[in-house]
Amino acid sequence: MSVTRQAPGAERPLAAVLTRRSRPGCGLLLLLGLLASVGAPAQQPVSPPAGTESEAAAQPVKPVLESRAIDLLKASSSRLAAARTMSFTAVVSYENPSRLGPPLVYTTKSEVLLQRPDKLRVITPGDGPASEFYYDGKTITAYSPAENLVAAAEAPPTIDAALEQAYHDAAIYFPFTDMIVADPYKDIADGLTTAFYIGQSSVVGGTTTDMVAYVSDDTFVQIWIGADDKLPRRARAVFLNDPSQLRHEAEFSDWRLDLAVPADAFTSPKAASAARIPFARPDAGLIAPEASPPAKDEPSKTP
Repeated sequence: MSVTRQAPGAERPLAAVLTRRSRPGCGLLLLLGLLASVGAPAQQPVSPPAGTESEAAAQPVKPVLESRAIDLLKASSSRLAAARTMSFTAVVSYENPSRLGPPLVYTTKSEVLLQRPDKLRVITPGDGPASEFYYDGKTITAYSPAENLVAAAEAPPTIDAALEQAYHDAAIYFPFTDMIVADPYKDIADGLTTAFYIGQSSVVGGTTTDMVAYVSDDTFVQIWIGADDKLPRRARAVFLNDPSQLRHEAEFSDWRLDLAVPADAFTSPKAASAARIPFARPDAGLIAPEASPPAKDEPSKTP
């Protein structure tokens, strides 16, 4: 059983996970159009030439890697990778289908602290069950304070490898993984097919940001990057093969790079004294063991 609560359906990283849908900026353009029309004299709508819409829809969008977008992604990734220590707050919202059809939105908040190359702490107070994750270079510890349960396992010597192990062994996943790996741009570039610059925003993160959209594998991501400090402020993702086109979004704040970190920041005395449970996937008990053929002198049994 894993004591770290996962978002329903969250199976991929947020660089994989902040993914893409409809063309970014359409809502902004629509709003600007509505504002521009206020007080303007009424005009007759102009119909497009016959066949124009259908012909445009039939034209496939050609993948393009704009150098300005790539430069911004690299600059942001380099800023994160160069930090020896780092802390930030991530507020993640994700949609989940409701019985009525339209999706519901759920939100989690995580306080993240890391020290490269081998220490990570993620405290998630809510919404949902609180959880704490510690990695001190030797051990991965997942702690559920409300139930006072802890699961621990020996860990590999890097943050990247520890995150990989936590995901495969216990289904522990953080949608901001792309922000804390050793080489964020490497993860983005793997499968990158499209990247383009959208423009600037002055309303996200309390600062001026540059907006970039990119497509990597089956994920469409729009990200807001600080124009001056190159730190991510928001990321929004959609999986292109998701028929419901559910949206995943993360807000990043309280960035602190190269801060002093106490030596005991990556362990928990409370977790050390909690009741222990196996470090395993929460659905492990629901997965039937692989069937073996019956012995020749043993009758077949119906499962």
